[in-house]
Amino acid sequence: MEKLLNKLLKIPYVILGVVLIITVLFIFPIKKNARMETNLDKYMPQNHPAFIYSNKAEKWFNIKDGIIIAVENKNGIFNYKTLTIVKKLTKELQRLPQISKEEVTSLYTADNIVGSEGGLDVKAFYKRVPKSKEKLEEIKKRVESNDMIFSRLVSSDETVTVVIAPVIDSVFSQELYRKILTLAKKYQTPENKLYVAGRPIVEGTMALLGPADMKKMVPIVLLVITIALYLTLRSVKSTILTLLVVLLSTIWAFGLMALVNIPVYAVSTMIPVMLISIGVAYGIHLYSHLHLYQLEHPNAEKTEAVKDMLKSMFSPVSMAAITTIVGFLSLLTSQVYPIKYFGVFTAFGVFVAMILSLVFIPAGIIAFGLPKIKKRTAEKGSNDKFAYSFAKQVIEKKNVTISITVLVVILAVIGVTKVWINSSFLDKFEKDSDIVKTDRFINEHFGGTSTLNVILDSKEKGAFKNPEILRLVDKMQRTVVGDLKVVGNSFSLADYLKRMNKVMHADKDEFDRIPESRELIAQYLLLYEMSGYPDNLWKVVDYNYSKANVTFQLKSDNSKAIDAALNEINSFKDDFKKLGVTINFAGSGYKAYVFTDLILQGQILSLVMSLFIVIILLALMFKNLLIGLIGSVPIVLTAVITFGIMGWSGIPLNSTTALLSSIAIGIGIDYAVHFIEQYRVNSACGNKLLTAQKAMAHSGRAIFYNAIIVIAGFLVLLFSVFPPNRELGFLVSLNMFISFAGTLTVLLILLYKANIYFKNKKEN
Repeated sequence: MEKLLNKLLKIPYVILGVVLIITVLFIFPIKKNARMETNLDKYMPQNHPAFIYSNKAEKWFNIKDGIIIAVENKNGIFNYKTLTIVKKLTKELQRLPQISKEEVTSLYTADNIVGSEGGLDVKAFYKRVPKSKEKLEEIKKRVESNDMIFSRLVSSDETVTVVIAPVIDSVFSQELYRKILTLAKKYQTPENKLYVAGRPIVEGTMALLGPADMKKMVPIVLLVITIALYLTLRSVKSTILTLLVVLLSTIWAFGLMALVNIPVYAVSTMIPVMLISIGVAYGIHLYSHLHLYQLEHPNAEKTEAVKDMLKSMFSPVSMAAITTIVGFLSLLTSQVYPIKYFGVFTAFGVFVAMILSLVFIPAGIIAFGLPKIKKRTAEKGSNDKFAYSFAKQVIEKKNVTISITVLVVILAVIGVTKVWINSSFLDKFEKDSDIVKTDRFINEHFGGTSTLNVILDSKEKGAFKNPEILRLVDKMQRTVVGDLKVVGNSFSLADYLKRMNKVMHADKDEFDRIPESRELIAQYLLLYEMSGYPDNLWKVVDYNYSKANVTFQLKSDNSKAIDAALNEINSFKDDFKKLGVTINFAGSGYKAYVFTDLILQGQILSLVMSLFIVIILLALMFKNLLIGLIGSVPIVLTAVITFGIMGWSGIPLNSTTALLSSIAIGIGIDYAVHFIEQYRVNSACGNKLLTAQKAMAHSGRAIFYNAIIVIAGFLVLLFSVFPPNRELGFLVSLNMFISFAGTLTVLLILLYKANIYFKNKKEN
């Protein structure tokens, strides 16, 4: 490979031209195919049993995520203007082709089940909006007496009502998102304030903020990296060539993504930040060696200097890149699509950065000349003196270092047990953002914006006409809503039958219960089916009455809330089993919960796999298994300490921070590779202390600069509009500092004590 690189040095302008042409070819698919994926269902593996069942259940009961528009009038909603807004808003939503017209639910379209002389009747609360106080008062009383509407469509304080508009599958777009927001703004008045929420709105907001965030992040990262690189390399040419490598690798990564028609997910927006921060490391190590060579050979020709740079640095740079690539490819074990694709395309970008560093940078140096190093001559002595002194101090005080490390690890392990998983998509936004405040407002007035669907399944036709089963359903609903503050409301076939039983007995409260006999239940259901409005019934039970859908409304979409609800619901599993009924789950809330499990499984698997492969690779690279084990120590320490800090500080594991372990291994292992390589090379002097000092002077210097630049690059994520991205920026920066510190202390001590590369086991 080195011979091939030497041949390529003879045609530097050809290399530069070919790289630029390939880059231009990658730009075309980006312009044509690049798109942001915001459908949260697309983040999840559709072949997973939980998602397969959920998708079936969604078809059985027509379960859809809806847009929620809340209309607030602090003086009360039962007035002509507010009810007119509800009516007009409902009709406009019904006219939108992306909205399921028959399923738009509001006070204007809701069914009011009442008793009549013929038995049972289903009426609307109003068709024309009355102006008289008497008729408005009648509507108010009808709503208050209907438990299926009161506190569900109208808040208990009667100041807010909601319009729910289910979106037809896979048709939500930015155009519809803007239409909905425009529609809400259109009907807003000084007395009537409108709020828009719901999962489709969360998706739409992510689609807007994601690309905007990337556009903001990349220039800031470039500015920070450029300044840090120039201060490190002190050469305009060197800075430009290194920056070009990372920019080109980023373009190639996104170009390949667009070429194979993979969309940009929210987490994909961090790929440029990742590649820019990682890619500069290779350039820094190359130029660091080049500068040292120039100091020792001030009259060397550029071709000679570049050949020496490639000869000495080809192995450590390629080894560092391979281990980094392995770290990111370990994310393929995740079943979460955004994380899987993030790993693949970041790995490809790192591979491109390695190739360009070993080809493009040398070609650029040959074409445009060596960097000037006049001002660096005076620095070498002081730098070496500090490095030699630091290495000596680390070795002499090794017991102190090890003791502190052990104490920190013990505290970190305790913290790891406190790490929790969070699948909330709302937590990706600022707490004071409009979408979060709107969601909070609706949750305060209603059952909740998140839903969990419990699917009760029986092999017996007509099972859900059995009063014993229905009473158990009702008991489950009352228990879950009563015991858990996070569960605001529930709805099922039991609510229909309780309402029917009550209105058929002159609205007497004592009959607000499940009818006693199967025959009476069948009669009520037949009357409702004959009312002309049976469609709503099929949202809670199937045609054979063998499957039922119980919907629980949650005031939060995070995993703790869903987990609490699932545990409470599952406590009824044995009781239902005795009646021949099984409990299953469906809907976006449950899929989000399964999503968290997949994140955790992928995190653990990728961490174990990447660590194992890295140990094997290091052992093969340095032809020593002990080296592989020693080299992995800093990244193991980094992973444990970082997750410990997450636990102690309450930072959850989510689809963004789940990348942490692979990033830690992928980037952190670079330091170990370069340091071990220099330790091996300098061991030829035969003196252990001098070997440690020389390795610190050569590799320690480059690792320090590398760490500073990578930390600076990731700290840019603190400017992201997404809180998880900011958390990741902080954690990865912390990761890099721990890896850097661990490599120059713990790794050095382990290499020194292990007597590797020294035949004489006694210290020299």
